[in-house]
Amino acid sequence: MENNTIEQKYNKWIVLLSIAIPLAVAVLFKVKLKDFGFDVTPLSFLPPIYATINGITAVLLVAAVLAIKNGNRKRHELLMKMAIGCSVAFLVMYVAYHMTAESTKYGGEGVLKYVYFFILITHIFLSIAIIPLVLITYVRALASKFDKHKKIAKITFPIWLYVAVTGVIVYLMISPYYV
Repeated sequence: MENNTIEQKYNKWIVLLSIAIPLAVAVLFKVKLKDFGFDVTPLSFLPPIYATINGITAVLLVAAVLAIKNGNRKRHELLMKMAIGCSVAFLVMYVAYHMTAESTKYGGEGVLKYVYFFILITHIFLSIAIIPLVLITYVRALASKFDKHKKIAKITFPIWLYVAVTGVIVYLMISPYYV
C-alpha cells in the first residue's frame, strides 16, 4: 500500500476516534451501572492500578525517546506500542471504575486546592488533545513518513508525557479522599 494511501486510510479513523473517545468517556463517566439495575461492587481497587499504568506509560515514553536517539528503531517501535497499549488499558480501567463508583471530591484546602485543580484541568484538556496527536504520529510512522513523524512527535511526546505524569500526580493528590 502506498504511503499516502496508508495515511488517507487512517485519517477517517483518527478523526472518528479523536471525537468518539472523549465523548464516550464523558458519557460513560456519568453512567452508573447501578442505574440500570446492576448490583455492582465499586471497582475501588482500580485507581492505584491505572495510576501505576500512567507511571509506566511515562517511563515507556522516555525509554522510547532514548531508544530512537540511540538509533534503535525496533526498540523504539516496541516501546511506543507498549505505551499505546498502556494508555488503552488505562482508559478501559478508568471508565470501568467511574461506571461503578461515585466520583471522589478533592478535600484539600488553600493553595493545594488550586494546584490540584490546575493540574487536573490541564491533564483533562491535554488528555483529549493527545488522542489525535498520538494517532497521527503513529500513522506517520506506519506510512514510513519519518520526517513528518519526527516533526509531530516533538509535539506529541511532551504533551503525552505531561498527561501520563499528571495522571499519577492527580491520583496521589486525591487518593487520601477516596472512601
